[in-house]
Amino acid sequence: MPRILVIDDERSIRNTLKDILEYEKYEVDLAEDGFEGLEKAAQTKYDVILCDIKMPRMDGMEVLEKILEQNPDHTVVMISGHGNIETAVEAIKKGAYDFISKPPDINRMLITIRNALDKTELVTETKVLKRKVSKTYDMIGESEAINQIKSMIERVAPTDARIFITGPNGTGKELVARWLHELSNRSKGPFVEVNCAAIPSELIESELFGHEKGSFTSAIKQKKGNFELASGGTLFLDEIGDMSLAAQAKVLRALQESKITRVGGEKEISVDVRVVAATNKDIQKEIEAGNFREDLYHRLSVILIKVPSLNEREKDIPVLANYFLDLIISEHGMPRKAFEKNALDSLQKINWTGNIRELRNVVERLAILCDKTITAEDVKTFAQPLSAVRKG
Repeated sequence: MPRILVIDDERSIRNTLKDILEYEKYEVDLAEDGFEGLEKAAQTKYDVILCDIKMPRMDGMEVLEKILEQNPDHTVVMISGHGNIETAVEAIKKGAYDFISKPPDINRMLITIRNALDKTELVTETKVLKRKVSKTYDMIGESEAINQIKSMIERVAPTDARIFITGPNGTGKELVARWLHELSNRSKGPFVEVNCAAIPSELIESELFGHEKGSFTSAIKQKKGNFELASGGTLFLDEIGDMSLAAQAKVLRALQESKITRVGGEKEISVDVRVVAATNKDIQKEIEAGNFREDLYHRLSVILIKVPSLNEREKDIPVLANYFLDLIISEHGMPRKAFEKNALDSLQKINWTGNIRELRNVVERLAILCDKTITAEDVKTFAQPLSAVRKG
């Protein structure tokens, strides 16, 4: 149900608008002056805000400016019994969606609100679509470790060298792979990701190399594999340490010959693909245990990139926390929030076993549960029960 805030110092106007809008199935909150309106707008994301211009204590134009400072995505409609063209133009220039004179024409007001709701929904959809289609993957950090990775990526991305990425879960190995693709000569080609740990061993060959119709019971039609789908681009084999030995042998052959054969097929198919692999396992131990082919490792590891744990890049934690907070607030349409310095210091003292993924989850939790300013006490309350303290 759309939520509307009415800010007006006249009780009769507030109550009349509330009755009309609730009859139209809107959820309505009321504020008797600009200060109360600002407080409510800071705590709640309203779909539309109706704001009177002439009010005691704080003028409606000032309220408009402060509301949009708090959250530029708020949709504000100004109403006034002293309306003229100059006032309406000034309101629109300051960011108001529309201007309505008092006493309001009910039909015009309802149409304006419906149009404003459409605009709010369109802005939200546009943001979601931009996030989905965006090919920009920010690599946030200023530590020496992350700067070395950025430098390595810039140097090796333009080549076709195969790259092997290692590092604990949640450190951003996929992010490194995407940056390698975006900065490569293959950036206009596909980026195909395969999570080798998530695919059953009996299906991994079909996923990688495709299959012919009738090659097994459920093969009701021909299917291209990921090597073919990634041709001309990059194939990212994530968690390759979990791949079966049988599949490893076929991947090795594909890398040696740049050709694959579909399951159940005989025809060799040429593929032009750059392979980037990643694992969270100690690959040397896996080789010694006979779980991973040493010859495949050497084929894949022309360039080695080790992604550090978050605990190894403590300097980046405040930067990452602020980045995630801004991102989450934007995604959820929340009022603007900020960390106290002591809160950022507290985040740096946590033992981040889940690395960047865990930090993002904690920041999202803080953004949802905390007030405008996130304190060290908030961090202690909402983050540390799930993470051991690393140092005092």
